[in-house]
Amino acid sequence: MKRKIFVVTGNTGTGKTTVTKYLNEFFEMPKVVTHTTRAPRIDEMDQVDYYFETPKTFDENHFLETVSYAGNRYGSSMEGLERAFEKNPLITIVLDTKGATTYVEKLPEDEVEVIYLTVSKEQDLYQRLVQRGDDVQAIHHRLKSEEYERDTTLPAALKSRAHIVINDDWEQTKKQINQIVQNAITADT
Repeated sequence: MKRKIFVVTGNTGTGKTTVTKYLNEFFEMPKVVTHTTRAPRIDEMDQVDYYFETPKTFDENHFLETVSYAGNRYGSSMEGLERAFEKNPLITIVLDTKGATTYVEKLPEDEVEVIYLTVSKEQDLYQRLVQRGDDVQAIHHRLKSEEYERDTTLPAALKSRAHIVINDDWEQTKKQINQIVQNAITADT
């Protein structure tokens, strides 16, 4: 079986974590562990949730994409991809649309499958964020952010490459995800 990375992208609240967890559990796809210079939270484990790095060790990796947020650096590396591929030829990662575009540009075309999640009613995103327990003030701040606006629409660079999944109904979403994975696997045989 050929190597494939399923890049899950879309706006906040569209279900990226849920879809990635499904890919991990149902298809046994390991998630790509990414890097950060921020300190681990109480329940986080090194090499499981992130590779927790110092600024010096962070720079020793070969990154596909990086971002700075709240004084910390985050990124996904070629080393992280290779470690995931050692476990399974099918792997997954959650990225914002900017990161997904970078993966499409930098990795072989037949290796990247982009799943862009959205919802049919944008106001549903607010409700989902409230239901998952996010702070209301933080939600309002996020909904006004440049990143939120960017991820609301599919970038031109991804239009011909992304599988668009409207995640209004989980059972329908699972069927679509199953079909995307099946098509990706059988396209290489």
